[in-house]
Amino acid sequence: MTTETQARPAPRPAAPASNGRWWALVVLAMAQLMVVLDATIVNIALPTAQADLAFSDADRQWVVTGYALAFGSLLLLGGRLSDFFGRKRMFLIGLVGFALASALGGAANGLEMLIVARALQGAFGAALAPAALSLLSTTFTQPAERGKAFGIFGAISGAGGAVGLLLGGVLTEYASWRWCLYVNLIIAAIAVAGALTKLSDEPVANRARIDIPGTVTAVVGLVALVFGLGKAETDGWSSAVTLGPIAVGVVVLIAFVVIETRVANPLLPLRVVLDRNRGGSYAAIGIAGAGMFGIFLFLTYYLVGNLGFTPVQTGLAFLPMLGAIMLSATTAGSMLTPRVGPRPLVPVGALVAAAGMAFLTRLDVDSTYASGVLPGLLVIGLGLGLVFAPTQNAATSGVEHRDAGVASAMINTVQQIGGSIGTALLSSFAATAATNYATSHARSPQVALEASLASYHTVFWWSCGLFVVCAVVSALLFRTGPLDVDPDAAPAMAH
Repeated sequence: MTTETQARPAPRPAAPASNGRWWALVVLAMAQLMVVLDATIVNIALPTAQADLAFSDADRQWVVTGYALAFGSLLLLGGRLSDFFGRKRMFLIGLVGFALASALGGAANGLEMLIVARALQGAFGAALAPAALSLLSTTFTQPAERGKAFGIFGAISGAGGAVGLLLGGVLTEYASWRWCLYVNLIIAAIAVAGALTKLSDEPVANRARIDIPGTVTAVVGLVALVFGLGKAETDGWSSAVTLGPIAVGVVVLIAFVVIETRVANPLLPLRVVLDRNRGGSYAAIGIAGAGMFGIFLFLTYYLVGNLGFTPVQTGLAFLPMLGAIMLSATTAGSMLTPRVGPRPLVPVGALVAAAGMAFLTRLDVDSTYASGVLPGLLVIGLGLGLVFAPTQNAATSGVEHRDAGVASAMINTVQQIGGSIGTALLSSFAATAATNYATSHARSPQVALEASLASYHTVFWWSCGLFVVCAVVSALLFRTGPLDVDPDAAPAMAH
């Protein structure tokens, strides 16, 4: 304890200014929005980009997978680098790099250039996302302010996908698919200016060696796992190109855990994940991330294929859910978390989201948006706000500042892995349900429509089940009571 006390960083220059902290939140939220919306904004632009650059359907998935592979596999390294070299520095590097990669993608003259740009976006996003969340964690240490800050940040994390769908639709329809990438230059420029003037950081107390064996095994294991899950969607679960990488990923990640117990300066100290509240957060966000793909991906299919929505109309259709997420995250999620902790809130939020998914299983060929889709979206949004705000708060509460970066990276890592698992599983279930329905009924246009509905219903039920699992896991893992205070805050943070 003596060594830790001596190594405790000096007070941050801007920390006492409450107004400055809230401006810092604006900057951090903008960066988080850029990273989150980029996971969906390009999906809307893909068909137009495919026609413009003339690449095949089989190649199209790599525009999405390239981002996911780089982002998911490098997050832990990005989080640890922010702990070693300074969070503000890594935040700025991530912002500038993400913007330049976006410019490269917007100027792409072929598939290869676009995939390289997306992979670079993922790599710089892996530096940016954990730096933003750890800066938020070390900036807001008072329980009441922390609850409000994480409520807003969590709402943006949960609603960013819907923002991406809307913005992607508007830009693709009224400008060009290339602006789905160029728009990041505008966001990044504002965020860089804000970061230089509004963000402050602690000096790095000491710089231990990077855990090379842990880094290599983490990157290889996560790349193999995400790649295998991505191939499951296109090649099926029994394919060698699916099972092989998944098996390699699992084995290498087990080796990673063994290495982390034996090295002096681990990439991911096990003390970070073994805490019940943080472990509960990671489990909850991973499971909820898998369930969320039932909303964004397959409800988009329904809106476009069954209701005939344009890209802009599809994006607008998700806005009520975004508003519901913001409402519950910034009210109940932010006000109650400092008082009661995440244990009562996250299970309730997950069960509310499950109820919303169950409501969507009532959709049929004659359903309308107002009566069939909107009520479910509102209920799901209210539930997700109660999931994301408390979990992101709990994931970094009570963690030492030297581990804030990697603790923040774990949130994004588990959400990425959960999303990859959800995409693969739900796509597989949907395809099986549609095939089974079509083969058991006489072929006709009506049957084709009903088969697609059967696949959506299957996905919505599975997503409902995932949210129920999230509720059970959260109730079992989270500790009762308010979250731990910042262990490094006193006396420097007093004001």
